[in-house]
Amino acid sequence: MPASKITVNNNGPLRIEGDFVLSDAAGNLFGLAGRTAVTLCRCGHSGNKPFCDGSHNRHGFASVCEARDLPAPVKKA
Repeated sequence: MPASKITVNNNGPLRIEGDFVLSDAAGNLFGLAGRTAVTLCRCGHSGNKPFCDGSHNRHGFASVCEARDLPAPVKKA
């Protein structure tokens, strides 16, 4: 079992569970108060970014993502 799991919810947020840290662009850590699961906004409308506050429901956010294999990375010259 991996140390963390990220679930892409259809028409909703990203759910992160397990052993993880969350930092901003400057590397500062968010204080998660012992949480082992959080949901992150994908719609851009949350008033509590980067966390989901349910705004996707009020704004009609739609995004269905099915699991797939990515192509191999392209080697840089």
